[in-house]
Amino acid sequence: MIDHLAVVLAVAPQPAVGLADQLQFFAPLVFIMVLGYFFMIRPQQRRAREHQAQIQAVKRGDTVVLSSGVIGKVVRVEDKELGLEVAQNVTIKVVKTMIAEVRARGEPAVAGDSKS
Repeated sequence: MIDHLAVVLAVAPQPAVGLADQLQFFAPLVFIMVLGYFFMIRPQQRRAREHQAQIQAVKRGDTVVLSSGVIGKVVRVEDKELGLEVAQNVTIKVVKTMIAEVRARGEPAVAGDSKS
């Protein structure tokens, strides 16, 4: 008889997990994901938008730093590329997305200037 009782107790159904127990389990996970969004993802997206706006606003005469560390003065601006003067009479063609920082803003180009 005792053997039968042990078998019955071993296969007895477990109490059902309620909604409150489920919320108590998942609430910290959701909270951590929300914190991660506000402290990691959102600031990174904001920085990316600012960098993109900075790249689009580059004009002739600006001093820029490339991601490789090269510093130069912008002499020509095209849609996706720009001409960068890195030394006197040394101009290189650079992809705009390689700009890491715009250090100094140049003066606006004169209307009708063929170099811009």
